[in-house]
Amino acid sequence: MQFLKKNTPAPTTKARGDAGEDEALAYLQARGLRLLQRNYRTPGRGGGEIDLIMQAADGTVVFVEVRKRSRSDHGGAAASIGWVKQRRIVFAAHHYLQRWRRLPPARFDVVTIESSGPQWLQAAFDAA
Repeated sequence: MQFLKKNTPAPTTKARGDAGEDEALAYLQARGLRLLQRNYRTPGRGGGEIDLIMQAADGTVVFVEVRKRSRSDHGGAAASIGWVKQRRIVFAAHHYLQRWRRLPPARFDVVTIESSGPQWLQAAFDAA
């Protein structure tokens, strides 16, 4: 017989987000991408943050935004990545690539985690 524990706190938004990133990472690695860095942040206020920085087999650096949603109303997880968020990701990507001697090909992908499972949107937006 299983007993219910009282006063068990619900997972925090951060914990749910971390779980979504773990799922997205495993999903991308199973498809041949290699993790370069996780949760890359630029210094200072107003900068950007990138959930996962991956590298494809052809050398392309893939900047990945992970969005987890339990409900699909309001357009779902992909629709929650607005113009401002995209600009912050692009800003962080430029900052990250400054350390590279030779700039690799790069793209911006989105992995959504919804009740139906992970969805990988390659080249979801541009740096322009």
